[in-house]
Amino acid sequence: MILSSIDILNFKNIASAELKFSPGVNCLLGMNGMGKSNLLEAIHFLCMARPMTSLPDSALVTHGQEMLLVKGDFLTDTGATDTIACGMTKGKGKSLKRNGKEYRRISEHIGRYPVVSVTPGDSQLVSGPGEDRRKLMDMVISQANPDYLARLIRYSRALESRNRMLRAGVRDSLLFESVESGMEDAAAGIHECRRAWVEKITPKVEECYGRLADNRETVAIAYKSQMNGKSLRDLLAERRQKDTILGFTSAGPHRDDIDATLDGYSLRRLGSQGQVKTFTVALRLAIFDFLKEASGITPLLLLDDIFDKLDSKRVESIMREVTTSDTFGQIFITDTNRKHLDDILSGMEGPRALMNVADGRFETISTD
Repeated sequence: MILSSIDILNFKNIASAELKFSPGVNCLLGMNGMGKSNLLEAIHFLCMARPMTSLPDSALVTHGQEMLLVKGDFLTDTGATDTIACGMTKGKGKSLKRNGKEYRRISEHIGRYPVVSVTPGDSQLVSGPGEDRRKLMDMVISQANPDYLARLIRYSRALESRNRMLRAGVRDSLLFESVESGMEDAAAGIHECRRAWVEKITPKVEECYGRLADNRETVAIAYKSQMNGKSLRDLLAERRQKDTILGFTSAGPHRDDIDATLDGYSLRRLGSQGQVKTFTVALRLAIFDFLKEASGITPLLLLDDIFDKLDSKRVESIMREVTTSDTFGQIFITDTNRKHLDDILSGMEGPRALMNVADGRFETISTD
């Protein structure tokens, strides 16, 4: 899958842009705050109808404007061209169209144009709360399995109903059982999908980290869930009295997490900044491989400020991994250092382009 072109209007500091991309590596050069990351965010927004970061949708609209629009042409792996338009107007919500036709539900778009992003904020996947890691699992699995997203929606609605009952002081066990029955099937499906995903992604992460770190260290990940070995029905029944006091549901897949270790020790507590970043890059590249296998579509790869917090040897390993392998297709890379990007382009074959970014404006420096 290739994003051949993109038109942007009022997206963060990009007032207006009409850009064409190389089907290979696209390097974006510019100082911090000039709009490099905003372009990657716009590409992610087009693919996923949501920001790449945790920003609210409203924060994507250029200051002082009322609406934004991102429109792009995708060349699919079948040779067809799809035009996607994702827009938003403050106070009116989001509009998403494929080839001029509005989606009935935005969830229908998820997974059609898979994308994997590596960002400086990925360190939160190790050091941040479990919610960040659950969001990652949900976003990745949803791109590969539409049924999973439907289960998430059903579970979330039932969970909110149960929490409202708890906050209201409801004591009727029959009412709780009727709501909990709506949670149980969805929770079982969510748990099984997450368990299977962690099982499948773990060896990919381990192998990729080993290559990036020259096999000097070993990482592992594990799925932590209260439902490992126990049904949600039993968990909710056991905790109903406690949950009534707390005013919220304390057990279920909304409490799941992923644990990462480095040579058997907690990566969160003992990992250096370089080791944490190497792990998150390995995780993202493993996710790329997973999505490609699951969907049969080669995702876009967005590498934002990839050189930050890494020594030159690890950077070299990462760039060798993504630019010399047949696994990857179209890649977008940002950096503030021209030499870094020139080194990348000089060490690779195939189509590539280099753009300069300044104040939300883009100028092509070179293209092959």
